[in-house]
Amino acid sequence: MKRRTGFGAAEVPFALEIPMAAPQIPCGSPGLSVYLLARELVGTKPVGPAVAMGPEDRNGRLIVGHSRRNGRARVESTASADEGETMTAAPVRHVPVLGHEAVAMLAPRAGGVYVDATFGAGGYSRAILATADTRVIGIDRDRTAIAGGFGLVEESGGRLTLVEDRFSNLAAICAAEGADAVDGIVMDVGVSSMQLDEAGRGFSFRLDGPLDMRMSGHGPTVADVVARASETDLANLIYVFGEERRSRAVARAIVAARRDAPIATTRALADIVSKVVRAKPHEIHPATRTFQALRIFVNEELDELIAALAAAERVLKPGGRLAVVSFHSLEDRIVKNFFAARGKAVGGSRHLPEIERAAPSFAILTRRPVTAGDDEVRANPRARSAKLRAAERTAAPAFDADTHPAWPSLANVMRGG
Repeated sequence: MKRRTGFGAAEVPFALEIPMAAPQIPCGSPGLSVYLLARELVGTKPVGPAVAMGPEDRNGRLIVGHSRRNGRARVESTASADEGETMTAAPVRHVPVLGHEAVAMLAPRAGGVYVDATFGAGGYSRAILATADTRVIGIDRDRTAIAGGFGLVEESGGRLTLVEDRFSNLAAICAAEGADAVDGIVMDVGVSSMQLDEAGRGFSFRLDGPLDMRMSGHGPTVADVVARASETDLANLIYVFGEERRSRAVARAIVAARRDAPIATTRALADIVSKVVRAKPHEIHPATRTFQALRIFVNEELDELIAALAAAERVLKPGGRLAVVSFHSLEDRIVKNFFAARGKAVGGSRHLPEIERAAPSFAILTRRPVTAGDDEVRANPRARSAKLRAAERTAAPAFDADTHPAWPSLANVMRGG
């Protein structure tokens, strides 16, 4: 279906309509202990020294243990679980939003293989591993999240593998782990609470820090984007990814400010935006939408989500389930329309009965999105915007890959094209 965007008509996947303006850890080889790595990266002491690490690959990704596949760091425990063993209760640092509901949608069963596509603090993985004999492949592009998961890897008795990579690559990751088909995939899309709360990552204007916002530590920072992007590109990406109505005024203000001095900190950018975007009492901070837009843009989050959903469709077994938690309308729209397009028969019409209809590749489990209850929202205000959608894979073939929308491209903007 063709949809008109601000850059002209484009083929938009899943009927998406948006206005325009790896560490793996097999231990057993000699090397430094995980204690040293975790202390360096996250400043915490892990459970013990059973996990060993090795050198980094050519891209600076950590190589842990003796195994290296596809240039990703590999992290895995050498301990083996006894048959029928389940995870023991342990303190949980972070409870994911709608975590109970998302894992319930997966309905983990003994012997199943599951993918936690956004590992974060490991809340989903821990919950899945509570079912006996399950195996989990955890993916995160943020190395600090992988390092923070070493304790859970060790505790899992060999049932958890962590991979430092983008979740759009989950099909290749699963294949590298000998899991060409899996029983369930869970995704918690967007920035994590841990990233927002760390000033040095530059995700939040609440804490002054360097204007970075990269989830992986690779590629251009937001400071690079605001320094190099044209006024037109800035206005477009802030409008598209932040849905900021005052995007042109914000872009003008950024360009004017950078003539005087580089915009290098979160507070500096927030102050610039606040001068041109007015907020009424009890409304969100004036810089919220601009920060969201730049974070989504520099991490290519929506492109990643589109690719990850398509990869999940290819990897799930018939009867396997996909559960996705999103936190704003752009993400939720992509997920909603992905399921809608694949959850019903398509092709042909009553006027052209001879055209074969494609069988649905998913059976929808959530006709309406699941949202957080009052108690969860009180405990975690971020849960207020969360939406969970889930579907079960059918035996029908996966749909053809969709064309990405014609929204601003990081590569094009950074090279001035």
